Amino acid sequence: MQVTLTVNGTEQSLEVPENTLLVEVIRDYLKLTGTHVGCDTSQCGACTVHMDGRAVKACTVLAAQAAGSRVTTIEGIGTTDSLHPMQSAFRDNHALQCGFCTPGMIMSAIDLVEHGDVSSKQAVREGLEGNICRCTGYHNIVSAVLQAAQTMERSADE
Repeated sequence: MQVTLTVNGTEQSLEVPENTLLVEVIRDYLKLTGTHVGCDTSQCGACTVHMDGRAVKACTVLAAQAAGSRVTTIEGIGTTDSLHPMQSAFRDNHALQCGFCTPGMIMSAIDLVEHGDVSSKQAVREGLEGNICRCTGYHNIVSAVLQAAQTMERSADE
């Protein structure tokens, strides 16, 4: 089947089997490997991307369901020279270790700041409960999200 979607600002038109997952389109067809497949059961959140401005687990979305959508992956939110505020906060707070969960965690955290509750450490922990990190213990991740929330809110006010 033919699927057309916009990924990181570029329209993509692909011929894929009907049962192709969005994560497969991203990784295998478009070679954007920052989006990870961790569990194949939507439990870990390593495959989280934004679809039409909201976080989704790309291992649970068929490519056909994403047709016509705007998809943003970790590669689409910042550059080496100009990191997204959430990426900077993760770096500044040492909120990553092995890095496997980091792209999905960052994408979920951005969605949390834009659409959820970041009023407390507990609220951030609850907001990120669909993402698993086996290395950091979450303390630094929560600190990073709270720091980025302040920066992102200031940017939105300007």
